[in-house]
Order: sequence, then C-alpha cells, then structure tokens
Amino acid sequence: MQIQIPYGRSTLTASLADDLQVDFLDPAESSAAPDPLGVVSLALDSPLGEIQLSSFGGAKSIAIAVNDKTRPVPHQYLLPPLLERLEAAGIAPDAVHFIVAVGLHGPMAVEEFSSILPEAVLKRYRVISHNARDASQLVYLGETSHRTPVWVNKHFMQAEVRIVIGNIEPHQYVGFSGGVKTAAIGLGGADTIQRNHSMLTLPGSRLGEYETNPARQDVEEIGLKIGVHFAVNAILNQQKQIVQVLAGNPQAVMRAGIPLSRQVCQLAVPEPYDLLIVSPGGHPKDINLYQAQKGLAHAALVMRPGGTMILAAACPEGIGSQGYETWMQGMTSNEQVLERFSREAFQVGPHKAYLIARDTANIHLVFISDLDPGKARSMLLAPGENLQKAVDLALAGLPKGSRIGILSHAASTIPYLQSRVQ
Repeated sequence: MQIQIPYGRSTLTASLADDLQVDFLDPAESSAAPDPLGVVSLALDSPLGEIQLSSFGGAKSIAIAVNDKTRPVPHQYLLPPLLERLEAAGIAPDAVHFIVAVGLHGPMAVEEFSSILPEAVLKRYRVISHNARDASQLVYLGETSHRTPVWVNKHFMQAEVRIVIGNIEPHQYVGFSGGVKTAAIGLGGADTIQRNHSMLTLPGSRLGEYETNPARQDVEEIGLKIGVHFAVNAILNQQKQIVQVLAGNPQAVMRAGIPLSRQVCQLAVPEPYDLLIVSPGGHPKDINLYQAQKGLAHAALVMRPGGTMILAAACPEGIGSQGYETWMQGMTSNEQVLERFSREAFQVGPHKAYLIARDTANIHLVFISDLDPGKARSMLLAPGENLQKAVDLALAGLPKGSRIGILSHAASTIPYLQSRVQ
C-alpha cells in the first residue's frame, strides 16, 4: 500500500507491504461548508451572546486583531462580510485598523501582510504588527488571579471597539485556541505570555480541556480585563476548509464552538501504537520546528513507551525561535534538558525543548525535515534520510502484530486512548 502525508505545501509518500494492518487516524470526515461566505454572513447576522454589530455604529475607532502566518485562519472569507457590515453601520474605513497578533513570534514585516490578508483589505485599511517586547507599545491592566501581569498592545486598547478573528481548534496546553486568545496572548506583552505559558506544566493544562484548564482560564481573565467586544471564529476540517463559523460575545462563541471543534477533531484510539507515522498537517503547521512540535505532542498521547514515531515536518523557516535554539547549545540528552528546565526560570522558546524532551523521553523519534541534519541533531532530533527509508527501518525492527498508525493532521487532531477519561 502507498501512504501520503502532508509536508509543507506538498506531500510525502511511502510504500508499505499490503499485508500490514495499518490504522489511518483521521477523525470522522467533516464536509466543508458549500458557501463559506454565506456561513460567515449567517454567523454575523445571528451573533451569540446578545450583541449585534449594528450596536457599534458611530464608533470612532475599531481595532481588529488577526492571527499571523503560523495560523491557517481563512481571513479571505471571515473579513469581507464583517467589514461590509461595519461600513453599513456607519463605520468609515479609516476608523478601522488591523493588528497582526504575533504573540512572542517576531513582528511580521509589512511585505508579509499579503500572505495573511486579502489585497482589498490591505489597500483599504491600516495594518500594523504587534511587538510583545516593545514596552512603548504596551499598556498595563493589572494582574489575573493567577498573578499574570496583563500587558496588552496599546493600539488595541485605545480603540473604542475591539474585535478578534481566529479559529477554534485544539491546543496542546491551553486546551483550545479561539475566543479572546487572539488578543490575550497574540497581543500580549512578553511578561504576560511568559507567565501564562509557564502554566503548561500544571496537570490541568492539557489538550482538549477548557473549563478546568488553568492556562486557558487565565487567558479568559486576560480577555475580560482587555474587554474584547466581539469574536469571529472559524472551525476548520483537516483540509483547512470552513465547516462552521461563530460570531458574537467571545465567551459565548467558545461555549458553542468547543463541542463543534470536538466533533471535527477528536479521535478515540483503543490501544497505543508501536509505530506512528506523523505529520503536523502541512503548512503552516510545520512552517518551523516551533510549530511542528505541537503535532509531536498530540501524537505522543497515543504512543506506546518504547515505540517509534516518524515525524515529517518541512520546517522551511528553520527552528522558529532564536531563544530556543540558543538555549539548546550544549544539550546532549533529554534528561539534561528536563533537569535544566526544572531548575531555571520559565522561558518561552526553551519551553519547546522541555515539551519535546518530555514527549520523546520514552520513545524513539525519527525526524524527516528540510532542516540541515546537523541542526536537527543539535535540537536532539534524529534526522531520517527520507520518509521511505525511515519507514523501512522502523518496520524492520517491529515484532509481528505491532500496532501501526498514520496520523496525517496531528496538530489539529485530539487523539485519546479510550481507557482514559477525556
């Protein structure tokens, strides 16, 4: 049999013997909305949480937070109907501006904006990029109950109306993305993001958990302090197509959207796997190692200790975090990474080293990517020459009856063992 998995903007293929029992780990197929613009319009005209876009009429300034190039948000469908309705409510285009929510990723260059926003938007509206490390661009709003200092983009806070755009999808330690997270983290200051992300080591901060997830509930508190007025969130299938769109009060959007996201993304697995062939899901889920790690984390939830994972992630933009790359210099083992991380102050960037070490400490990982092999080894990732050779070597070492799985969209899948309560 031949298998095909996403890899960057293309795919990789490999052949396996026809007599092998292989599980293709894809959630039940969710059909794309036949009229995505219509679905967006319906959501905007029937918003959740007793709020209407028309109530913003007369606003002198509106700020819209949008995700950066590492998130596959379908702005080409979400934005035009929203902007049409704002203009119909009497909001002039020069009263509306966009802020690219990059979190602690580097600010996006102006010439990159066209990779995430429609040309018509760029021609008609002002767009700037957030910079979490520029204190002059931040305002302080106090602390959350988790003692997270709330620093937020001042241009967003100065707007009379604050809107967020994004996707509701699985997140490895915040449970689900979406809602206020685009502003709370995407437009947060470095100290805010550091403190919130430090909660990833807490037991409740895990994939698919929302109500009792301390990291996610901290995000919600940050959002309340910001005062996000309106959210437009998409739910995408594994082909990154719109299945459903929700709009309105951010908390109401999350309450309605999470069950829908589970239907699209959740997958029960009866027993762990001895061999998993994994893709985060292609571009932009594997744009760099920083993003591709999420696919590894999701897949590790259904791996047998001692098993083999082949992770195929193109990583055309390299590691994705200079802080992470620098921190890894001199590291020679997962044990060393875990020990150092446990005694040092938490840092975003190096937290990826911790997550990878945690999830690969008891399995054998083969990493297929476009990274220089020496660079991969410096990150404690064993590079494979190509997918076919990696598969052949892994199969040669498997005893008869081993469980083999293909997880093609790991970063947007919630796999869980049926023996565990989800």
